[in-house]
Amino acid sequence: MSGKLYPDERELHRKHYDEICAKLAQDTFGQFLGIKLIELGEGTATAELVVGDHMLNAHGTAHGAVIFSLADFVFAAACNSYGKTSVALSMNIGFLAAALKGNRLVATATEEKRNNRTAWYRIRVESDGELVATLDALAYRKNEYFVSLSEEAE
Repeated sequence: MSGKLYPDERELHRKHYDEICAKLAQDTFGQFLGIKLIELGEGTATAELVVGDHMLNAHGTAHGAVIFSLADFVFAAACNSYGKTSVALSMNIGFLAAALKGNRLVATATEEKRNNRTAWYRIRVESDGELVATLDALAYRKNEYFVSLSEEAE
């Protein structure tokens, strides 16, 4: 059984890195929240946001939806990092600690397993080294790529 995917998606990532980053920058909800993509690798991503007043729940801590949105953002970045259109199939989050106004949250997504149709990711959200949340996510990898394959199909 061959684990090789066609086309070479690692090469696509390297060759179309700027184009992939530009596509991910079009996430208007991420922009609205102030999420910044710090790093994008092959099947990995890191992003951050600073918890603001408008992100707090009734208890004065970061709303779970904000933490989830940051985790979802890095998941989307990681699973689309090869230039192949990928969308979420399922996600399971665990909230482990509260985040407060002014905290810098950093989320990191790591690809655990990938094939032609699906990919599995683990996401960690931290604040000052403390684990705030973990997310396990499954992506569906569609047939189309959002980067050009014409030069790769030689």
